[in-house]
Amino acid sequence: QVQLVESGGGSVQAGGSLRLSCAASGDTYSTINMAWFRQAPGKEREGVASITTRSERTYYADSVKGRFTISLDNAKNTVYLQMNSLKPEDTAMYYCAASTYGGSWWTPPNYDYWGQGTQVTVSS
Repeated sequence: QVQLVESGGGSVQAGGSLRLSCAASGDTYSTINMAWFRQAPGKEREGVASITTRSERTYYADSVKGRFTISLDNAKNTVYLQMNSLKPEDTAMYYCAASTYGGSWWTPPNYDYWGQGTQVTVSS
């Protein structure tokens, strides 16, 4: 079992920045990918960014490339999402996820552990 706890959400004006954190505990050695997803009201959950736990290879959705950065601190078992140049369309609940078996990084069913989510609101 892996437990994930997100923090760092909040409200910010367009153009501002936030950093989300996801602290993992439990059987973290079993994870292959860590990712951030987001879900806005009435929309499907979408992949934002992912990082492999061993090689730290990163992947991003086109909508956030150049603005968001995902990183991993293995010593702290924590994944971060630095979000810069935020836009109102980035407003959503952001979820941290962990996968123990891989697969396409943007597909929610490929992740077996999820955090409770942290709200990000960007005003214009």
